[in-house]
Amino acid sequence: MSAQLMLEEMARKYAINAVKADKEGNAEEAINNYKKAIEVLSQLIALYPDSPSIKVYHQMINEYKKRIEVLKEALPADGGESKNQVEIDDLIVKEKPKVSFNDVIGLDDVKEALKEAIVYPTKRPDLFPLGWPRGILLYGPPGNGKTMIAAAVANEIDSYFIQVDAASIMSKWLGEAEKNVAKLFNKARDISKKEEKPVIIFIDEIDALLGVYNSENGGEVRVRNQFLKEMDGLQDKSENFKVYVIGATNKPWRLDEPFLRRFQKRIYVRMPDYKQRLALLQYYTSKIKMENVDLNKLAELTEGYTASDIKDVVQGAHIRVIKEMFENNLNEPRPVTMEDFLEVLKIRKPSVTQEMIKAYDAWHEKFKAL
Repeated sequence: MSAQLMLEEMARKYAINAVKADKEGNAEEAINNYKKAIEVLSQLIALYPDSPSIKVYHQMINEYKKRIEVLKEALPADGGESKNQVEIDDLIVKEKPKVSFNDVIGLDDVKEALKEAIVYPTKRPDLFPLGWPRGILLYGPPGNGKTMIAAAVANEIDSYFIQVDAASIMSKWLGEAEKNVAKLFNKARDISKKEEKPVIIFIDEIDALLGVYNSENGGEVRVRNQFLKEMDGLQDKSENFKVYVIGATNKPWRLDEPFLRRFQKRIYVRMPDYKQRLALLQYYTSKIKMENVDLNKLAELTEGYTASDIKDVVQGAHIRVIKEMFENNLNEPRPVTMEDFLEVLKIRKPSVTQEMIKAYDAWHEKFKAL
């Protein structure tokens, strides 16, 4: 092998090690390896200025230098916290959620399951000598109120509400993700102990945190293991912390079975049935002026629509008459009619397919724990 090829191979190995460390969130090691790769490439440029690969060498050096600058932003400055370190205090919802169970239309079975798992044990822990669930998984099609009902629980028991987006933990916290998961749970336990109040950690898109994917790095595995360790710690009988984890997901089948066991309650937030669709229509249309609208008929026509879809349908019908008012230079919009709703339904189809619903039903039959 020629000296040039040997140097190229050396640069390649340093680059591979840099990328590996980069993916695992080890910024310092990645920077060191990128620098070594740059040194070798610089030697190549100096020794072989007429090489056909000279432009490639320069391009690689520029790319590595840019990546080093990005990684330096993630490093601690003067012994302080990393710039990408998420302040756990910022995740705590300062204002108490204004939504209550009464504001959640339908989902009676979900409400009852959450009362059994969280509300009753919090109010009378003495009645639960065997303990109670600390992990609750809400799963089902998007747009049916998983986030809303989690906030309602926090309101029902007057608790602290810490809202976390799982995707942010994995993408924005970089190499700090594992530490921040521990800090998140430590903060929740401290609040529960000092304030003597329950704490709900709500993690949206929890499959991004606990899901298993074909390609993943060591950092992702460590974060999942840390989360599992923290979940197990909530069951510690020597410490009676009132800390609950509510996870929400639209993709429950991505969750690994060992993690499912940490969620003793697994609650299916279903598509709205006829009764719930009617209640949703009554709630949303109460805010607009209507004339000759058959809500019972609309409830039949919106079978297969999510709660969010139904809100969009009502909003679409209302926007239709507003648009008409502006186009005809009128002072006030006319009442919304049944015809407006029918026109909207021609172009506003359900956001969830029947195939998707069958997938949720099948998963529910296999892993339900209401």
